[in-house]
Amino acid sequence: MTVPHITAIIPVYNDREALLRAIPCSLSVLEKITDTFELIIAEDASSDGSTELATEWTKKDPRVKLMHRDKRLGRGSALTAVSKEARGDIICYYDVDLATDMQYLSPLITSIEQGCDMATGSRLLPESKIIRSGNREVKSRGYNLLVRLLLRSRLKDHQCGFKAFNREKLHAILPDVRDRYWFWDTEILVRGQRAGYRICEIPVIWQEGPGTTVSSHDVWKMGRAIVSLWWNLHVS
Repeated sequence: MTVPHITAIIPVYNDREALLRAIPCSLSVLEKITDTFELIIAEDASSDGSTELATEWTKKDPRVKLMHRDKRLGRGSALTAVSKEARGDIICYYDVDLATDMQYLSPLITSIEQGCDMATGSRLLPESKIIRSGNREVKSRGYNLLVRLLLRSRLKDHQCGFKAFNREKLHAILPDVRDRYWFWDTEILVRGQRAGYRICEIPVIWQEGPGTTVSSHDVWKMGRAIVSLWWNLHVS
């Protein structure tokens, strides 16, 4: 069996409508980047038909694979589990709503091919373009400032769901990653920096998806996650 050059992962939870676009778009973009890839749908106990749709694609195209879980364990948990099984030399993932323009997948992958251990899309670089509500923009910038101050990160944007990794380097730190939900994106970058990895930020065009919101409760949980990781790194 040919070892794929790239493993692309799409985390999914009740995202059937978004998957209708995300799967064919992913295949089209990946085909332009490499001849060998696998596209894994990391499906976390959906109940809206996402599982059935992904299953149909696995029958039509052997490059598409489904990793289904009967119990919902969280987006970060799904990314950790699927990344451990990924066969590609380069592992990447992106959000199912394709909020980050897929034209940037190629430069993201190229960054890893040229020596970066991790690469992440960034909505906060001068060259980036973002389209979202002002309230969410303020919360995002405040969150990233806290990560830089408390966790000593050098990066601008930690939560953009558009990242790629050298598989060996990612697997080396996965056993230490604790978060099972949305803080996973931040934790993986912070641990990568502490391991001395070379991390590249790629400016992107990013557009807020319909119906996406960040509540005060979400902000509280993310702030608590920052403090928890600081404690884990410096005290425990």
